[in-house]
Order: sequence, then structure tokens, then C-alpha cells
Amino acid sequence: MSEFDFFAEIPVAVTICDEEGIIVYMNDKSIETFAKSGGEALIGHPLADCHPGASKDKLNKLLAEKKPNSYTIEKNGVHKMVHQTPWFIAGEYSGFIEFSFEIPAEVPHFVRS
Repeated sequence: MSEFDFFAEIPVAVTICDEEGIIVYMNDKSIETFAKSGGEALIGHPLADCHPGASKDKLNKLLAEKKPNSYTIEKNGVHKMVHQTPWFIAGEYSGFIEFSFEIPAEVPHFVRS
């Protein structure tokens, strides 16, 4: 496997935590997105520290249940899709990856058969 960082420069915030919820990776967009919260300095710290109240409870539930979660948000007029999914190494649960990216306010939806 290449040591190349495939996620480094894509226009999608990629944040990865281990099974304990400790941030182990942030790509350039993630560092930029979370700059006001510490940016790259967040690596090595618990994700829970970045989430208040109900979102912290949701995070803990995701880590415990090891199930994916997807939702959209709008903040300051910018719409985003957020997908959080467990990741594995040789079949062993290793934590979560969050992908967050901007989307248009109206997104086409296609049903294919």
C-alpha cells in the first residue's frame, strides 16, 4: 500500500478517530474547517471535547453501536452533507471516519432500478 495521503487535498473534510474517539487524522479541509476549534492541534484529542450536549451523546452512541450515520446541515447559508462511518482493519473495528462536504441547496435525487 502506498504511503501517499489520498485525502490530503480533496475538497471534503475528512476526520478520523480511533475506537476510543481520539482524533488520529485530519486532512487539509478538515483542519481548515475546524481551525477555530484548534485545527491540526485537535489531532490526539477526544472528539467528545468538540461536541456539546446532545451531539456528544450521539457521538458516544455511534462509537458504541458502530453504525453509520448521515445527515445534512445548513450553517451561514452553506449546505453540507455529513457521513460518519465505522472503519476497519482486517475486519477489526478501528473507529470512525467523518466525511463532510458542501452540497447545493437543492440536490437531485434519482431512483434507479
